[in-house]
Amino acid sequence: MTTISEAAPETRSFEADVAKLLHLMVHSVYSDKDVFLRELISNAADACEKLRYEGLSDAGLLGDDGQPHITVTLDPDAHRLTIEDNGIGMSEGELSDALGTIARSGTKAFMDRIAGAKDAEGSHLIGQFGVGFYSVFMVADRVEVVSRRAGTDTAASWSSDGLGTYTVQPVDTADAPARGTRVLLHLKEDAASYTESSTIERTIKTQSGHVPVPIFLKDKPDAEPKQLADGAALWTRPRAEISTEEYRDFYRSAAGQFDEPALTLHYRAEGLHEYSVLAFVPETKPFDLFDPDRAGRMKLYVRRVFITDEAQILPRYLRFVRGLVDSNDLPLNVSREMIQESPVLAAIQKGVMNRLLSELAKLATSDGEAYLKLWDNFGPVLKEGLYEDYARREALLGLARFKTTASGASGGAWRSLEDYAASLKDNQTAIYYATGTDLDRLATSPQLEGFRARGIEVLLLADQVDSFWVTSGIDYEGKPFKSVTQGLADLGLVPLADGEQPAVAASDAVNGFIAFVRETLGDAVSDVRASDRLTKSAVCLVAPEHGMDRQLEKLLAGAGRLETAAKPVLEINPHHALVEKLSAVEPGDPQSRADAAHLLFDEARIADGELPVDPRAFSARLMRLLERGTG
Repeated sequence: MTTISEAAPETRSFEADVAKLLHLMVHSVYSDKDVFLRELISNAADACEKLRYEGLSDAGLLGDDGQPHITVTLDPDAHRLTIEDNGIGMSEGELSDALGTIARSGTKAFMDRIAGAKDAEGSHLIGQFGVGFYSVFMVADRVEVVSRRAGTDTAASWSSDGLGTYTVQPVDTADAPARGTRVLLHLKEDAASYTESSTIERTIKTQSGHVPVPIFLKDKPDAEPKQLADGAALWTRPRAEISTEEYRDFYRSAAGQFDEPALTLHYRAEGLHEYSVLAFVPETKPFDLFDPDRAGRMKLYVRRVFITDEAQILPRYLRFVRGLVDSNDLPLNVSREMIQESPVLAAIQKGVMNRLLSELAKLATSDGEAYLKLWDNFGPVLKEGLYEDYARREALLGLARFKTTASGASGGAWRSLEDYAASLKDNQTAIYYATGTDLDRLATSPQLEGFRARGIEVLLLADQVDSFWVTSGIDYEGKPFKSVTQGLADLGLVPLADGEQPAVAASDAVNGFIAFVRETLGDAVSDVRASDRLTKSAVCLVAPEHGMDRQLEKLLAGAGRLETAAKPVLEINPHHALVEKLSAVEPGDPQSRADAAHLLFDEARIADGELPVDPRAFSARLMRLLERGTG
């Protein structure tokens, strides 16, 4: 019979993605290697929080050691550093699953990003994708993890040099923590400073001083432990007693980021429901901002006991916010699923959402420059709320900022809808917008010409989400949003800018030519008509009055969610010199007139970012036109 001490370790290969990630960690040099310590302490704190939660329903898990703590032990003589917790611990299978695989989606994208990152940026990315443990291989030649799950009488070890394989094996419980996990780092030669008490103490106080678990330091394996952090919850203290640095350090520890918080929200709600909120808006975009799961990152506590980070306290359009809510009213002895359905949580969600949007509005008023930086990062996400959250649509419209035709050159300044409303022209009945994928291309769209001639401001919407919220029946101060590429422009009631004269009616020859183009193009278009939105270009395409916006139609077609597209309307500028010359072509030259009709249509498609209907036919018509022009 084989005993635990005689059992041979089992060597396994890392999952392919983990192996690649480890290679990046080992062979990359980042400006701030201290990140590894923050990640290990964060993992240890999470393990203690999980034990505290599971201990609510099974007090026996806590045993005689009910106070969670983390101990960091230095061993300068052996060149080793140990981080140990008395948290929930892991079984042999859990060790292999947690440290041999990466369970989160998007790993390849993360690794591509970190591979191309430089110095500080790479450090910032390490903790953002749930793979922070592997940062230990920046400072260690070998890492040994010994763990014993609470309530069990077995223990296991995991060991690796980070070069492609790891070993797992059961170990005698005498060689393992009574409960929890011990991580032992055999440090590299150039990482000797991590056995110096001054370095470790400074790093822990800076990066992890506000984790909700006490942290102790032992200068040597046989030394008395010294307490570095008392585990007091920062959010339970009054704001006046907390420094900016303490908020920053807590944010970095909780959010896994190294930037500064752009906005800190800390308050205690009292009344029907009592709860504390500590939330942060990052200064930079989290790496997974556009992750398909789009989950929120707010943790839920009940009377300082961590419950879950999956409670969806904030809606998806506020998923960039990091932080926590600590409730006094929610029950501790119910499942996470039941908490999610609780009316108390629903009230908390509503209160936190409203307060956060209110704080963003205050920032927009008090520090416009800071708010615009925030909007630059998170505007596309916030705009998702314009079609997801009808109840807060008015508040979100107030927060929204746009590039417009009044912004100025090279993108120019951001404009609010309040700014837009102040510049409305006489008889203007709608808020006009143009959607697309490129701001510069939008600004030069031929469909904007008639609006510019009348000084009408147009919103330039280049984010994908814009094509959806503007079509959701939204309005601002009673003015509906209307696409400049959809239906009639209705510009006749708005006078031209000072000094410009309205165009005279189109000649009979031009009207006849437009009728000919309509007949020639047939089913390729839904209509051909004279345009009042063109002043410089000869032609443009627009959607029918009750059709879908052109950009939205393209997005849905590209995603395979549109079976048939509507036929566009070809608008012709009746006063353009080219159109007037084409109208003068003798009706007895049907080939030339037909070529002109098709070429005008293809020109409009090209200006809209599309290919000609038939590239070969387009080329043949163009050659005939050149031959006639040079003959």
